[in-house]
Amino acid sequence: MTRRLVVTALVLTVLALVADLSGLVDLTRVRGVAAAALGPLERAVGPRDDAVSALEAENVRTSAELDGVRRRLSESIDVQALAGDPALEGHSLVVARVVAVGASGPSGPERVTIDVGSRDGVEPDTTVVAAEGLVGRVVDVAPWTSDVLLVGAPDLSVGVRVGTRGVLGEAAGTAAAGAPAPAPGELSLALVERGRMSRGDDVRTLGSVSGRPFVAGVRVGRVTQVEHSAGRLADTGTLVPAVDTTSLDVVAVVLDPVRNEPRPVVTPSGDGG
Repeated sequence: MTRRLVVTALVLTVLALVADLSGLVDLTRVRGVAAAALGPLERAVGPRDDAVSALEAENVRTSAELDGVRRRLSESIDVQALAGDPALEGHSLVVARVVAVGASGPSGPERVTIDVGSRDGVEPDTTVVAAEGLVGRVVDVAPWTSDVLLVGAPDLSVGVRVGTRGVLGEAAGTAAAGAPAPAPGELSLALVERGRMSRGDDVRTLGSVSGRPFVAGVRVGRVTQVEHSAGRLADTGTLVPAVDTTSLDVVAVVLDPVRNEPRPVVTPSGDGG
């Protein structure tokens, strides 16, 4: 219907223009009548400003809703990945989001702020993880937020086990004595006992007393370079972290309480059985 009205209006306009140019007809009154008749038609055919504004507002609202759905889906996937990590089995976690980023160093951000704090049970020197592996440790806690020192920061070193044999080592953002300087985005890695490692070896946390600041078995990264340094009985090298700290979003804090009971005592039977 609208198309027919537009075509009719165009035809009438062309006829009026031809008549006007020919000088055969005085179109002064015709123009007035046409303006009165075609004005409502123009308003009916063309979109009104308030209708356009309403449509734009609806588009913005729909886009925001879609973004919210995507974020919830992403969070759900990350939480499922965390819950399925064998290294975290039996541990209590509180899920959080990164809400602020601190100063950056050669490997990226060195601190972030997350949206959970002491009222959520978070305490200093607790492990922070993401779906891919180790993020860092909590260093400062407020009622509703916490600051996390990230893997790769110069002030953070992590005791690790390397490869299938679990050779003991240390990973840090700065080069260990005799070890190569890590490239941006990598960590220095030095074995602390006699042993060997190879490129591609998996690197996981050694663990700390009572799981603080680091619980055991969390993936730290993968060996990218190995050097057999003269005068050292153990290898050194570099590793690429499992977690990209430049794009952190959903993380989790391990809330396990400090152990306050002694380990059970085991008495060997001596019968060799």
